[in-house]
Parts: sequence; C-alpha cells; structure tokens
Amino acid sequence: MTEAARAAAADPSGTHLQGEVPLDVNGMPHGQPVLDSLVALLDLERIEENIFRGVSPAASPVRVFGGQVAGQALVAAGRTVPPERRVHSLHAYFIRPGDPSIPIVYEVDRTRDGRSFTTRRVVAVQRGKTIFSLSASFQVDEDGIDHAEPMPEVPDPETLPTYGEQIGSMIEKLGRAQPRPIDVRYVTEPPWMSRRPREARSQVWMRADGVLPDDDLLHVCIAAFASDMTLLDAVLARHGVYWGLDKVNGASLDHAMWFHRRFRADEWLLYDCASPSASGARGLATGRFFSRDGQLVATVVQEGLLRVGD
Repeated sequence: MTEAARAAAADPSGTHLQGEVPLDVNGMPHGQPVLDSLVALLDLERIEENIFRGVSPAASPVRVFGGQVAGQALVAAGRTVPPERRVHSLHAYFIRPGDPSIPIVYEVDRTRDGRSFTTRRVVAVQRGKTIFSLSASFQVDEDGIDHAEPMPEVPDPETLPTYGEQIGSMIEKLGRAQPRPIDVRYVTEPPWMSRRPREARSQVWMRADGVLPDDDLLHVCIAAFASDMTLLDAVLARHGVYWGLDKVNGASLDHAMWFHRRFRADEWLLYDCASPSASGARGLATGRFFSRDGQLVATVVQEGLLRVGD
C-alpha cells in the first residue's frame, strides 16, 4: 500500500486531498475524492505472499461495515489468482464484529488451482481471532449456454432524487452523515419515510460516485461493498421498521454472491432486492444486480440477524 493510499484509507472524507471536496445538500462529502478513498481502502498492504493487511476509515461506526471486510477479503483472494481468471462466486460468514480502530489481517489459503477453476479461502483476523471467512471461486472465460431473467421496469436513475435530497432532516437521527462513495437512488419508497408495513422489496439504482480504473476485480469488489448497503431494507420494509428509528438491532450473518457477466461499478446498476422469509430473529434477503442495458450481472443472497424490540 502506498503512503498516499494509506492516507486516503485513514481519512475517507477526502480532506487530505488537494482542492475542494464536493458536498451534497446535507454537507456530506461525495464524488471522486470519496470514491478514491474507497479504492485506497481496498488497496491492501501485502505483508507476505498470502497475508495482507487492511484498515478501516477513520469515520467508521462502532463496528466494521460488512461490505468493507467482504470487499477487502475478495481483494486479498484475487491478488493470489492470475488476472485472466475472474471471480464468479463468493460465500462468506460474518463471525465476530470487527473493530475499526485496529488493522485487519487477511490470510489466504490457496485451496485449489485447476485447469479452469481456482479456489481461495480467506480468513480475516483481529487480535488473534477470526472475525470473517470467505471462500471465492475464479474461472477462465468460457463459452456456453446463456439466458437471464429480464430487468424489472423502473424509472431511470436521473429522474429520481439523490439520497441526500430524500433523507433530508432525518440524516442526524439515522446516523448517515458519513462520506458516501456510492451514489444511491431509491426506486421504491425509502424505508424511513412512511413507516408502514409494505411489500418485502427494495429497489435502488446505485453506482460508484466517480470514475474507476479498468480493473475487473476492483469493480467486483466495489459491487460486493455496495451489496451490503440496502439488502436488508427488504426485510425491514415488510414490518415497517428501520435502523435508528425503531428498536432494531441487527448484523449480517452470511453473504453469497454470484457474478454472471462483466459490468462496471461506476455505471448505473439496478439493485432489486426481496425478502422471502423472516423467522427466528433472522431475515433472508435476495438481490439481483442489473446493468443499465438490462443484463443480469450478479445475484446476492444474505441472511441477517434482526432483533426487533430489544
């Protein structure tokens, strides 16, 4: 990790950068400087051949954001794989809360290197204990049968209000005043607005808020980071409750993604999420990423711990 990258990772607000940092209507930093800080956050320091170290943003909440540790773990796995082999799936478990005040060490196990597929296992460690584990599979490009479900009909992202415009005066109560490297536009009603039970569904357009380099692995890791941002909204929508406004305590338990087709994370992606079930203080959510031209590019499944009323 370069000194510039280390500084950016330590201060995702962009204040370390030269020039003016763009602010949205609520004064939150956004745009290219904040996205560059996220890219720097994913630029892990290589300690040994199969061991990497990552840090968390200085403005982190009490525990490490799940999308961050998933993205960093995938970076660690990908850096031990030939670039012509692209990740096609990941399966992860969130085992312990991560402490954002100390670095995270990622240990990569080179499980298998086959003729077509490569398998890697990564464990994330803090204070000698595993906080997260990930298995990822990579494949060389191959021709084969091809089909996909169509994208739902939704308004174009440019016709929708920005996150900052929608959240308005709720920003402090919801604790969403941190820099936002991902531009999110809600298609469905944001769960904090009407506070009524409705269909267990959440649809948002999202994209990296700036321009990313031409690096397939980085675009996938940015999508993995973003996939944890609104997925459980579909579960909460069904019950008319939301983080920060009701007595809801939760955390990601496990997370799986399948990457079907190439995409760019700095171009608009529709994230179509639904919840088929919630029981036993756990909620299940599924998500589908569609590119702007209607191609299904990735599928996500997550189960989250959701304790309501505690």
